[in-house]
Amino acid sequence: MKILIVQDYLRSGGTERQAVFLGAAAAKAGHEVTLLTFRPRGALGDEAENQPFAFKSLQPFDFHLDWFAPGLRRAATEAAPDLVLCMGWMANCYAGFIQARLPHAAVVCTMQTGRALPWLYRRSLRRCRHIIANSLVAKRVLTDDHDLPGHKISVIHNPVLRSHGTDAPRNQTLRTQHGANPSTVVFLNVAMFRPAKNQRELIKICSRLPGYLDWQLWFAGDGVARKNCERLALDLGLSGRVRFLGYQSDPTPIYQAADVAVLTSQSESLSNFLIEAQLHGLPAVAYNIGGVGECFLPGESGILHDNLAQTAFVETLDRLIRDPSLRRRFGIAARAHARSAFSAEQQIRAHLSLFAELVKV
Repeated sequence: MKILIVQDYLRSGGTERQAVFLGAAAAKAGHEVTLLTFRPRGALGDEAENQPFAFKSLQPFDFHLDWFAPGLRRAATEAAPDLVLCMGWMANCYAGFIQARLPHAAVVCTMQTGRALPWLYRRSLRRCRHIIANSLVAKRVLTDDHDLPGHKISVIHNPVLRSHGTDAPRNQTLRTQHGANPSTVVFLNVAMFRPAKNQRELIKICSRLPGYLDWQLWFAGDGVARKNCERLALDLGLSGRVRFLGYQSDPTPIYQAADVAVLTSQSESLSNFLIEAQLHGLPAVAYNIGGVGECFLPGESGILHDNLAQTAFVETLDRLIRDPSLRRRFGIAARAHARSAFSAEQQIRAHLSLFAELVKV
């Protein structure tokens, strides 16, 4: 099978990692794979170039325009794919165009966002051959809000992409480096800094915890909203407790050093961060947005709160700081759930089986 994966830019987000991961998995399974991006390089550019697939970009140099796809029609035609997988916002906006130009190919859209969909995206969803939603909630949005037929949509959860080191001992060296004592409870958030990820809310929540409790809040990631969050932490007198660790190509050591995963994002179809955190045995505390509740077992491996229920969130963090046995119990359930529900092998099989069915049709 000849597979073309289309992505606008290989930034450091979860969808981009999924594109590289699925391309490599399909190539290793014997398929001819091309990963085509609009913009060249990106944070994952080196990783993509070291995979067993062809990696091409449309822009001759980076115009810093995610939507600019010069020569897309020619490149798609030359690839002569049996199946086209569109990953990311702008790639999905172009999916309808690609399907019209390649009527014999199975063009597959993906729904991995909690944001409102623009007109071009919605048009592509109607024109493409099939849609992969990464959560049950995402599928319900497509069927209930956009009147798309359920038989056209398959739900395949995101796989865990970084599974090594999940049983490793706690990373005390990294904790010490950032001033955390053995008794310090480290809350962790791994995400790009953009307004929809709502890291400001986490800082405000932690500012309401009793001052005598021993905790830190770590952020791993970078982006346009980072400086704003840094100023907020400083204004609230939390500069000694909040750590901004920057972009991490492999956050595994940070997962191994933390105690609790926290998420207050306002735009999630499914959170790769929470899935990875669960695999590393971190209890989750999160707002109920999109498919977040499908990332862990509420009441068993973490706590799910109504959106913007800040007081309840504060009370849960307070309880987890004071009750290490609860953290351990949640952590054991978290690791078991992630291994059974989000294994890479399971999700690869689901994707490739669906691709084979679509190409036969």
